[in-house]
Amino acid sequence: MPNSDCPVCRTADIVCGKWTMLVIRDLAESRRRFCELERSLEGISPRTLSLRLRALEEQGIVARQTFPEVPPRVEYALTAKGRALVPIVESMRAYGSTWLGAEGSCTEPADAADPVVIAA
Repeated sequence: MPNSDCPVCRTADIVCGKWTMLVIRDLAESRRRFCELERSLEGISPRTLSLRLRALEEQGIVARQTFPEVPPRVEYALTAKGRALVPIVESMRAYGSTWLGAEGSCTEPADAADPVVIAA
């Protein structure tokens, strides 16, 4: 692999995967359950989210904790290695605001978490 010793290349191998920085952004706020991440990351398929979380877990960026409950509960959180990537997310937020005019919120709207009720 060319540039295998380059720190930028090695970091890019991790953070340039689609959805990776958004998963890190969401987990930087607090630990999350799979369904919470799926809701927050509008457009991601459950399979893609599962694969991305598994890859981040294998790289030591995300920790998965399973609780012995019925039904089972699983939560994801950033490890120390994952928290070290949060300044990159913050730099991206600043860049987007300053240079791209992106002034929106990076979290889901408050009413998006409310269930949709459809009358029969």
